[in-house]
Amino acid sequence: MKVFLQSLADVIFPPTCLSCETVLHEGGTKPFCEACAEKISPISPPLCTLCGSPFPAPEGIDHVCGDCLKEPPSFDLARSAGRYDGPLLEAIHRFKYRSRTTAGVLLGRWMAARPWPGFRPADYDLLLPVPLHAGRLRQRGFNQAVILGRAVAASLSIPFDTAALQRCGHRDPQVGLGRRERRANVRGAFVASLPGRIAGKNIVLLDDVYTTGSTVRECARVLKKAGAAGVAVLTLARAVDDGVRGIETEDLQ
Repeated sequence: MKVFLQSLADVIFPPTCLSCETVLHEGGTKPFCEACAEKISPISPPLCTLCGSPFPAPEGIDHVCGDCLKEPPSFDLARSAGRYDGPLLEAIHRFKYRSRTTAGVLLGRWMAARPWPGFRPADYDLLLPVPLHAGRLRQRGFNQAVILGRAVAASLSIPFDTAALQRCGHRDPQVGLGRRERRANVRGAFVASLPGRIAGKNIVLLDDVYTTGSTVRECARVLKKAGAAGVAVLTLARAVDDGVRGIETEDLQ
């Protein structure tokens, strides 16, 4: 019956590409048409072995970037499925700002199938979504990281938990703040509410967009303080020298 109803819905409301909105013919199993999928820019090596930032020279080798040498992150690894531009940017906006939650499931499955240099799912015990600010959660009605994370966790066979890491207190908007100000502003914004689930575990921390990294750095710091053995950050997209750098994930959420 469920398959029949889904087929009927696809006839009445045919699935479309999350970028160009062309009608898809795969029964709504893919987020992008072939043309848009080919336009998505991957985050390709050479990369920073810690934060995953790509280096401009294609013939280079992976190494630790200057930013991570200067201020080592709390996490052990960060990787993103693609650059925050073009079709991927359009898809994320349709998912978040048009309340297309089913799009988040498709994007999560697509995300899980992407290559993740240096990341081995079998090495991790738990996947946690970055908690959303309470005001944004009330406004939007859902946390995009939860929808993405649940799909990624199911695809990669990693247990999923939404209770072990929580937001606490009130923070001013990140708009207009520099990198250091952002990190100071977000400090203390998260709490490991169930440390027993975290201690000794290798954790995957998942969010939709990586920009300056302030939010995931703070989340990873809190998780490590609660006893996490390791923390890897996975995001759907990353802002890379494209004019959106400086927009913190907080602003996008």
